[in-house]
Amino acid sequence: MTAAQRTVIRPQLLLDVVTGDLLPGRAVLVEGERIAGVVAAEAVPTQGRLVVDLPTHTLLPGLVDCHTHLVGEPDSGQGYAGLLTRTGAQEALSGVRNARDTVLAGFTTVRDVGTFRAFVDVALRDAINAGWVVGPRMQVAGAYVTSSGGGGDVTGLAPDVDAVVPYELRVGVVDSVDDVRRAVRRVLHAGADLVKLIATGAVMTSGGVPGAPELSEAQVRAAVEEAGLYGADVAAHAHGAEGIKRAVRGGVRSVEHGSLMDDEAIALMADAGTFLVADIYCGDYIAEIGRVRGWDADVLRKNDETMLAQREGFARCVEAGVRIAFGTDSGIYPHGLNARQLAYHVRWGQAPLEAVRSATLHAADLLRWDDRVGRVQPGYLADLIAVQGNPVDDVRRLEDVGFVMKGGAILRSDGPPG
Repeated sequence: MTAAQRTVIRPQLLLDVVTGDLLPGRAVLVEGERIAGVVAAEAVPTQGRLVVDLPTHTLLPGLVDCHTHLVGEPDSGQGYAGLLTRTGAQEALSGVRNARDTVLAGFTTVRDVGTFRAFVDVALRDAINAGWVVGPRMQVAGAYVTSSGGGGDVTGLAPDVDAVVPYELRVGVVDSVDDVRRAVRRVLHAGADLVKLIATGAVMTSGGVPGAPELSEAQVRAAVEEAGLYGADVAAHAHGAEGIKRAVRGGVRSVEHGSLMDDEAIALMADAGTFLVADIYCGDYIAEIGRVRGWDADVLRKNDETMLAQREGFARCVEAGVRIAFGTDSGIYPHGLNARQLAYHVRWGQAPLEAVRSATLHAADLLRWDDRVGRVQPGYLADLIAVQGNPVDDVRRLEDVGFVMKGGAILRSDGPPG
């Protein structure tokens, strides 16, 4: 890691994600952790500054992934009973590795939407903020708020073992409206930034039915109301159409996955301004790698049943003007591969620039951090990445990031500073 108080970055091109312009001959001035200016490259003073020349690269804001799971190992595809074979310390140390891999891939900010080991994500966020470990900026959910036996519960256990699951694995399990309010307070008091509801069944949960609602509209509304008292937003895991509608009517900030939405659900999202965060890449990973590694047949079946429907729904959301923020469900697959999904955004209806904006401008908007990340502008945090060539011409270029700066510190550079 190279940190400098005063840095000049001179790329071949600068991508202004607001206007969509590719600007030649620009230099970005960094003072401390923030961008101090964007000026003509030939006019910039270099004396006393670290100069980073990127003569074949395009510079753009650090990317944002709104749906990650940094804590723990990548999913085994065997349900969640295996969590009982690992300690909280092991999960935390895996999170350190995953955070590093994520930020070095160019994702300088993430919204981490749940861990079974409650509040390990809070500790990881705080360790990154303290500078103890390398990783992205994080907003974290603390623990899932889920119905008993639902998509965020530990299922698939023998009946005589189920009752002895450690409390930290079931902090957010609820059965009533009052339970929801208590769980929301619990996770926010413990340091979470947002609330993650499991509103429907899940693909990766043993026995779950993705299309089945698992929280009532009253429970969703109670979570939103309670979180609002603390200034926090609510994200809702929701595959099925009815679960999506309950979530939108209940006032959630974002719908995660959205695999089995119908036209009514899409219209509700568009009218309410609810964000869609759809992990439209990882279905291919599950189908291919899951079969090679012998993942649970029920998981593979549910993935097959939701994958194409999710992508077709994504395309209809693009047409309907639903707000779309980039989110990958990294943790289902190895961290650091997040940018593979950008090409899927393009394949399923977004223009390349809009795909890039989904992981910059629109993602920052979802996080309510649009005043600090997602743009290359004076006053914004110096979270910057660079790739060879033009990423608007081919978003797959963002799968191979050659330069990463976070908060003015250089975390990765393919070549030496000038």
